Amino acid sequence: MNGARTDAELTRAAQAGDAASLGILLERHRAGMLAVALSLLGYRPETQDAVQDAMLVALRRIGELRDLNAAGSWLHTLTRNACLMRLRTSQREIVDEESLLALPADTVSPEQALDRHALRNWIWRALEDLSEPLQVVVLLRYFSGVSAYGQIAALLGIPVGTVRSRLNEAKRKLGAALLTTASASHDDVALLTSRRRREIADLFAAAEQGQVSGALADSWASDLELIGPQGQTSRSRETLMRIMESDLEAGVHQRVVEVTASQRFTIIESDLLSPPWDPDHCPTGVVWLLTLHDHRVERVRLFHPQPAPIAP
Repeated sequence: MNGARTDAELTRAAQAGDAASLGILLERHRAGMLAVALSLLGYRPETQDAVQDAMLVALRRIGELRDLNAAGSWLHTLTRNACLMRLRTSQREIVDEESLLALPADTVSPEQALDRHALRNWIWRALEDLSEPLQVVVLLRYFSGVSAYGQIAALLGIPVGTVRSRLNEAKRKLGAALLTTASASHDDVALLTSRRRREIADLFAAAEQGQVSGALADSWASDLELIGPQGQTSRSRETLMRIMESDLEAGVHQRVVEVTASQRFTIIESDLLSPPWDPDHCPTGVVWLLTLHDHRVERVRLFHPQPAPIAP
């Protein structure tokens, strides 16, 4: 039975990609982590937040734990660090979650770490339980190239402060959701992303062949809400079709660089290739943020990313 498994057994299984084992391990030590947080922060809302911070760090760094018997003390240390971070930043509006969640510079990216430990499907399942406003900022921040606060704010048309507050709320809810979904079945996000990538490739190929209208009709709503890079809006699929056709007529082509997908969102990052006779015709890249309902695209936001600042 689960209660009879040692921390070492649970840790070993978690490092091999068993999400349920990591969930059990975190739940087993939750009370001790809370005790550490209470001793440092006292009885205040930030106490539970610090525990959630530490749990998210544990998710990201479980593969770094070498002493399999030291999971409890490791989790307590993560909690202590999260509390100290909150104490050091108590004068700021919101804790910078990147400082808490970022991996060391010489390790792989968060996305690669999740893939390597076979836990990505688990976190994706938890992400699906977040509201759309919270889910999209997490996808952009941690799983796309549009990761700076200013870029996210510009793409979504919201203030930077709103981006920060949504990320903070999402982080708290995600920590709890990860525990409740640890033993649930998880869709294969790699298959979902691969399917979305093929669909996008097919769409762009159809556009190149002058068949964009038929390609859009398959899974894009006729009253599609289109929000352009300058905030201009339209409620017609035909507008997007005309934009794509106009770009091709001007000699502009797109090359898909990255696709990130959840059930409700698809983020497409593409290079824009200006015609050789006019190399400065258009920006160097474009991001498509698609919002889907019942597997149909109902909203598209287009964004031309600028070089990200050194610090968000």
